[in-house]
Amino acid sequence: MGGVRWNEDDWKRASAATRGKRTEEIFTSAGMHPALNPYRMNRESRDSPANPESNAIIVGLDVTGSMGIIADAMAREGLGTLVEEILKRKPVSDPHIMACGIGDSWHDDAPLQVTQFEADIRIADQLKMIWLEKGGGGNSHEGYHLPWYFAAQHTQIDCFEKRNRKGYLFTVGDEEPPRELLAAHAATIFGDSLQRDLSTRELLTLVSRMYHVFHVVVEEGSHARHNLPAVLDRWHELLGQRVLRLKDYRRLAEVVVSAIEVNEGRDRATVARSWSCDTSAVVAHALRTQPVGRAQALLGMIRF
Repeated sequence: MGGVRWNEDDWKRASAATRGKRTEEIFTSAGMHPALNPYRMNRESRDSPANPESNAIIVGLDVTGSMGIIADAMAREGLGTLVEEILKRKPVSDPHIMACGIGDSWHDDAPLQVTQFEADIRIADQLKMIWLEKGGGGNSHEGYHLPWYFAAQHTQIDCFEKRNRKGYLFTVGDEEPPRELLAAHAATIFGDSLQRDLSTRELLTLVSRMYHVFHVVVEEGSHARHNLPAVLDRWHELLGQRVLRLKDYRRLAEVVVSAIEVNEGRDRATVARSWSCDTSAVVAHALRTQPVGRAQALLGMIRF
């Protein structure tokens, strides 16, 4: 998928259509839409004349409890910022975006929902199809490992297959990662037969073959507000520097774009300063653990 180019006017109309509406009027699904069910489903990001050097980008949004505010903000403003800033700044070419709704693999009816990879306004159309189940299990973690498994086992992306360039995968939420993916959950969610349970670290190794993996900790979330040190410790233990701290959920898109820029070799301080004043502070906070750019690293080696 992803054979059509992004059009800013289409986005302006889609964004304007959300004004004055409640979240429930934007995300109208009363259950998991069949088109977003990952059960025995594959997703493809393929080159096309409109997007000849596609790059796959997955953004998985926690939709449990109060975390539906993240998807709401993306549908109103964030998605346009995400695509248009990537097209303008060009950290990667021809972005193909896939959105995920993340729930709880133990308790929710829709533990994972996945859109197609798209490059045009259909990204927004499919984002709004996600069911904001607002569930979760009260177990201090959500299914952040589910997009990892799906990306590793059920996506085919030309950026990797043709050019040996990894895609990007961001999960977003306020809780800790789970310890494992049960074989029973793989069967019910994906239709896959596993011989044993897989640890989250094994899943990370599997998905990292094809994707750069990041997690965005939403500091405004209820769980993170009360347990931030524990949340950060678990994520840093798993992902190291690729943990991003988001202190303003409305600036998620800018943080994702900035993380891609820094991962592609740009200086993190320069990237943070490239945004307007308030956004710059949010981005700088999020990038605090990211590596410095090559130029800054070289300066640090010079003794005066």
